[in-house]
Amino acid sequence: MDLILEGIKKAFYLLFTLDPEVMGITLLSLQVSGTATLISLLIGISIGTIVALSEFSGRRIVVSVINTGMGLPPVVVGLFVTIFLWRSGPLGFLGVLYTPTAMIIAQAIIASPIVMGISLAAVQALPKNLRLQILALGATRFQMVWILIKEAKLPLLAGVMAGFGGVISEVGASIMVGGNIKGYSRVLTTATVMETSRGNFDIAIALSIILLLMAYFINLVLTQIQQRERPR
Repeated sequence: MDLILEGIKKAFYLLFTLDPEVMGITLLSLQVSGTATLISLLIGISIGTIVALSEFSGRRIVVSVINTGMGLPPVVVGLFVTIFLWRSGPLGFLGVLYTPTAMIIAQAIIASPIVMGISLAAVQALPKNLRLQILALGATRFQMVWILIKEAKLPLLAGVMAGFGGVISEVGASIMVGGNIKGYSRVLTTATVMETSRGNFDIAIALSIILLLMAYFINLVLTQIQQRERPR
């Protein structure tokens, strides 16, 4: 119990003193996971909506693949991203392994199926006749898709929160592709693992609390937006 209290005190001390290293780690965590989430939204909502509105042979197989991807193990993603970005790998010429860019790529791959699966379910849940009614009013197919996305915005915001939560708390892939390099590719999760392995439990608890606070406040903002848009 004393160790936990010491960690809490350490966390607030690091926050109130604006410790440069901790602030750098926190900002990098937000930058990497925020960028990865935005990329996953573009990919996930687009593909999820297309699959939801399309009828084709093998559609159920595609949906099952997307649903399976929602539970994609981060270490598996980290392994394959590392292989592809390795110097002798297919994308080795990019030279981005052990950089924040590689971490964004890995986290975007992790978050995209989560957003995709929720988007697919959200659009599928809309009344089937709604798209016909929209088209009957003279809307183009693009306008119809945009209106359907707007109608499904509440569950889609839940998808944003799920995608962000999945990557901000991820550690395996980040260590594998980012290298946990001090001052360059070290984020809150990888720093927590490192401090724990060193036996610095007070600092590890402090970093964990900062991570929880950051995740809470971001999800609080998104929840406020979601609930404000909720039908009365």
